[in-house]
Amino acid sequence: MANICKVFSNPSKAGLVTEWSTNLQMAPAVEQPIDLARNLETSATAVKSTATPETAYGCPRNFLGNRFVYVVVSSRARGLSIGVNFNPDKHCNFDCVYCEGNRVSPAQHPVLDVDAMSAELARTLKVVQEGALKTVSPYLNLPPELLRFCHVTLSGDGEPTLAANFTEVVQAVTHIRAIGRFPFFKIVLVTNGTGLDLPVVQAGLKLLTRHDEIWAKLDAGTQYWMDKINRTSVPLAKILSNILLVASQRPVIIQSLFPSINGAEPPASEIEEYARRLLQLKEAGAQIPLVQIYSATRPMPHSDCGHLPLHSLSRIAQTVKRIAGLKAEVF
Repeated sequence: MANICKVFSNPSKAGLVTEWSTNLQMAPAVEQPIDLARNLETSATAVKSTATPETAYGCPRNFLGNRFVYVVVSSRARGLSIGVNFNPDKHCNFDCVYCEGNRVSPAQHPVLDVDAMSAELARTLKVVQEGALKTVSPYLNLPPELLRFCHVTLSGDGEPTLAANFTEVVQAVTHIRAIGRFPFFKIVLVTNGTGLDLPVVQAGLKLLTRHDEIWAKLDAGTQYWMDKINRTSVPLAKILSNILLVASQRPVIIQSLFPSINGAEPPASEIEEYARRLLQLKEAGAQIPLVQIYSATRPMPHSDCGHLPLHSLSRIAQTVKRIAGLKAEVF
């Protein structure tokens, strides 16, 4: 697996870095003194012996022996991210055609144990920030910039804003940051936007600082395309309303994935409607510092769903800049 992250692309170029992680055996829920090098070597051995691991982004996830916390090399993070899985129950109200999550197999952990997660996060921060990842395969040959710790991601096997204990989890993560055992780190919430208006989510967002970020999904400009790509009962108008609700209070980065369907790219008319929705958000007062444009890049259950070439993604980014006047980057 050493070749999965051969290069970390210039941020101005399309993402040549595959988001990457590896699933390993479960660790104790309580924090204990650990031999980092020994544990990581054991983890690396487990990688080689695992035939059918849980995966994210088409590659095995690296949980470093945890149940709820993992590490991933991310092109959009431009380095290493530590992820917190808000949805070990796999609960999501989208069924995107490009989703790589396995929703057939039962969830191993139906509820996120906040105390266990906190211990895992502290342990993983120690592993990452002490540089122990660099001592074992498959991290041995990665360039230093790929292992640069960028942020803690609030994400999941489903939609994190649907987690019943959302506020409690955010509070636990921000508490670990506040007690100062580790250098200050940024927190990033990755969401499809459907639960941003929920009281429990609004309460959790108030715990974030201005240095933290929210990355909200918007894959469509029309209800027709959203029904085709995201396959959800949540209307596009609801997504736009929720993005505006939060983006009128703090900046929100838009994440937009455009796959090819049966070899065809999205119609130009759809892309223009998508850019117009962004313009409407901006004119209504939404703070959108960046639009991330990317595509499906790894194997997924739907064989008709594929990756758009760089020139197609670049054309979408140019349409966003032309119509909405927003900064757009291709990954």
